[in-house]
Amino acid sequence: MIIDGVVVKVGDHIDTDVIIPGRYLGITDPVELSKHVLEGLDPNFPTRLKPGVILVAGRNFGCGSSREEAPVALKAAGVRCIVAESFARIFYRNAINIGLPIVECTGIQSYVKDGDRITVDLSSGIIEASGYIFRFKPLPGFILEILRDGGLTNHIRKLRGLTV
Repeated sequence: MIIDGVVVKVGDHIDTDVIIPGRYLGITDPVELSKHVLEGLDPNFPTRLKPGVILVAGRNFGCGSSREEAPVALKAAGVRCIVAESFARIFYRNAINIGLPIVECTGIQSYVKDGDRITVDLSSGIIEASGYIFRFKPLPGFILEILRDGGLTNHIRKLRGLTV
């Protein structure tokens, strides 16, 4: 599974309240929610996220509360994948559950800048960016299946022979 896109960078310790501020948690429509993604970091940030973006972050991305709205809002805003130095465990699982590819890759943040093109191969564990090749632990087969199916709910429906 190969994903390519344009880099948008954020720093370390981006918590879920920064990703989607608590005042918007009553919004249930993902597209509407996406209009406020990372607004806690910069009020104009939602305009930077166009379809096809790969978010590159520092350490501990998604820390804080376990709100599923955070990865939902990012995915609805057009983020195709998140590459970070490290993730909060619950954010990592929530992202996989909703079908948002997410990988940990040490050192990448120092080598890419906003606007760079990047290719992430989830199966082989290789990222090509800015003339560099980065390696990360490839995602296990069962996680790749969940991502291919668009998230855990769709994956379970598929396994049970239901329409996805």
